[in-house]
Amino acid sequence: MGERIKKLKKIRIHREGTSELIYAALIALAVCTAAYFALEAISPLARHVVMPFVAGICAVLWFCVLNFYRCPIRYFNGDTERTVVAPADGKIVVIEETEENEYFHDKRLMISIFMSPLNVHANWFPVDGRVKFVHHQNGNYHKAWLPKASEENEHADVMITTPEGEDILVRQIAGAMARRIVTYAKPDEECYIDQHLGFIKLGSRVDVFLPLTAKVCVTMDQPTTGDQTVIAKLKN
Repeated sequence: MGERIKKLKKIRIHREGTSELIYAALIALAVCTAAYFALEAISPLARHVVMPFVAGICAVLWFCVLNFYRCPIRYFNGDTERTVVAPADGKIVVIEETEENEYFHDKRLMISIFMSPLNVHANWFPVDGRVKFVHHQNGNYHKAWLPKASEENEHADVMITTPEGEDILVRQIAGAMARRIVTYAKPDEECYIDQHLGFIKLGSRVDVFLPLTAKVCVTMDQPTTGDQTVIAKLKN
């Protein structure tokens, strides 16, 4: 029981969900109130039989919204030097060399993490360093796991320069359901593993572009935990 309490203390609600949770509670209250009076008009028996089901469904839906905006408090315990950690919860869907022609104009190692609606949707900085720039690009809303989503979907790019001088690109990608990308990174600010980079609503994908010399530490379809799973090591 003590361990369970400790785990619960490490869970908080992300600030992006405050207004949505309030709106959801008000809608649930309105639905329950309307259902109460509608059933009462039919008969007290109908109210007694049906009302618990209505209230139960509203409660389940509200807790689904609450679960979506959960935000665990995490700290990476290992050595952060030349370490690249997963920027998001989810699973590895892409590990490949790709031609990155927007910023690097050469080949990069791309590691992509797909976030389902059930995953935590906070995003973390994958490396220590300094934010070089932040760029938001409008686009389509293809399904996030499709290869073309990385370039054609709406996305936000954050370029980070590590203390060793390596440029690492992190791309938050909107998907078919996720239509809002929130990015907290600001140009020329120092950033660290354990800090939040942003938030993607409803689940989508995060790409990390690394030098070809980076050593991959994950495999395809491997589950990842944001700010905990080491996905790569940069070459010394």
